[in-house]
Amino acid sequence: MDNTFAFIALAAVAIGIAWYLSSLRRKKLRVWAESNGLRFDPRADGSFDDRYPTFSCLRVGHTRRAYNVSEGSRSGRALVAFDYRYVIGHGKQRHVHNFSAIVLGSAVPLKPLRIRSENVFDKVGEFFGADDIDFESAEFSRAFHVKSADKRWAYDVLHQRTMAFLLSMPRFSIQFGGQEVIVWRSRRFRPEAFDQAIAVAEGILDRLPGYVTREGGGT
Repeated sequence: MDNTFAFIALAAVAIGIAWYLSSLRRKKLRVWAESNGLRFDPRADGSFDDRYPTFSCLRVGHTRRAYNVSEGSRSGRALVAFDYRYVIGHGKQRHVHNFSAIVLGSAVPLKPLRIRSENVFDKVGEFFGADDIDFESAEFSRAFHVKSADKRWAYDVLHQRTMAFLLSMPRFSIQFGGQEVIVWRSRRFRPEAFDQAIAVAEGILDRLPGYVTREGGGT
């Protein structure tokens, strides 16, 4: 009986702490959204995987939901910043995962492109022939794993100025959709990290070469 009571008490404390931290995060994100002229909605939204069907990070697992959504525009581009939740497995093997992301609109169509930090598993993949795209900058190639079916497009987007910019910024995972860029990490952002993620997306789009924007990007 005593052990059962202790377990219930500990569970209640854990739930209370989780509720308090979630409430505190909502307040901080609401302040951040309002300071950036964005609308804030903490409610769960299950439409994001359909809204952005090309973004692989939004299609993992099941019971997928965006929440703490801040939406509006930034320098004329549509902007959405949000936390995201998905579930892997069922029953005792059920694991809940949370991360944060921003989606920034592009004025021109974009071709598929993925950029993320290199990791030890990439070295193993290279050994078995699963290589990524290499660039003239050895430093950039060591730091980032880049994938695109169109290498010319990757080279167009990731020219010297953009590579130098990404090397100078905090590391995020990045993916191009048809008309948007998503920037995310596998964990939830601090409020200031949303600003960093937006800056990364803006920096890439602002540095698209003139001939890419004139030709309509992915057309």
